[in-house]
Amino acid sequence: MSTQSNAAAVTATTTQQLPPEAVLMQMAGGAFISQAISVAAKLGIADLLASKPKQVSELAAETGMHERSLYRLLRCLASVGVFNETDPNVFGLTPLAELLRADVPNSMRDVTIFMGEPWHWRVYGEMLYSVETGKPAWGRVHGAEAFDYLGQNPEEAETFNRAMTNLSRLAIPAITEAYDFPGIETLADVAGGHGLLLAGVLKANPQLRGLLFDQSSVIDGATALLEKEGVAARVELARGSFFESVPAGADAYMMKHIIHDWDDERSLLILKNIHRAAPANGKVLIVEMVITPGNDPQFGKIQDMEMLVSPGGIERTESEYRELLQQAGFKLTRVIPTRSPLSIVEAVKV
Repeated sequence: MSTQSNAAAVTATTTQQLPPEAVLMQMAGGAFISQAISVAAKLGIADLLASKPKQVSELAAETGMHERSLYRLLRCLASVGVFNETDPNVFGLTPLAELLRADVPNSMRDVTIFMGEPWHWRVYGEMLYSVETGKPAWGRVHGAEAFDYLGQNPEEAETFNRAMTNLSRLAIPAITEAYDFPGIETLADVAGGHGLLLAGVLKANPQLRGLLFDQSSVIDGATALLEKEGVAARVELARGSFFESVPAGADAYMMKHIIHDWDDERSLLILKNIHRAAPANGKVLIVEMVITPGNDPQFGKIQDMEMLVSPGGIERTESEYRELLQQAGFKLTRVIPTRSPLSIVEAVKV
């Protein structure tokens, strides 16, 4: 993610020039930046600026917003490199703002909208509860755990699914470049949604066939995407819950952003179900952020707070993955980094 790296470098350079109290104040005020980005994304400001910079008055008219307040929002974002005030009251795009457009290949619009939605945002306010109890705050806020809540609220679920699709589109090239799927004829994507990641892997590896496994309500929407991607004839669809069983018939079982959603007990249940379904020497490929030791900056350490307060999962270290896999009957063979924050944890059935 070169844009994120550049942004981090700019921030590091800026904060090095500030006294510690100013740096800490900027960090404590980060919630305002997060929410401002989300609001700008939801309003489609970047799309309105795709062809040229515009006056705030024009943007306010097009979005139905209060002109002076919209100016203040954009001025705030311009101060951190999202948008650029090219002339007084005139704003244009920057490389960061380009990512908020809906029509660019590496768009992050949907994920930034998800981050700022009120039903998501309120959960962060209960972080102390999660730190105190070790339980996700989502249930405390909404009266139901995260995935149960999404199952009961289709509109919120659609926002979440679009955000996950955003992240998958960003991850696919990094995954297919880093891993060549050796010795695999059929690859199962467990809880693979509509199959975007699986389609990307199959397109990059014409020799592979795919098995897409998810809940019926999700799989019902997969056919259109697989046909659009041109891989439908190579994919078998299977329905069910990975807490109950996983279909046999694959040489390797891939999961992206699945194991990190769950505590050790439920993660172990998923992995044991895969172990039962996998053939001798079958592989499991866990695509997640693998936490490194020490104090070096790593986005996974921040995302781990999302896992803490929302689904109740955890971003794990290599040693934690090794132990979890060993308990499920797998041996960790290697951890393959990618050019994204994700790594591929490869393990073989023993």
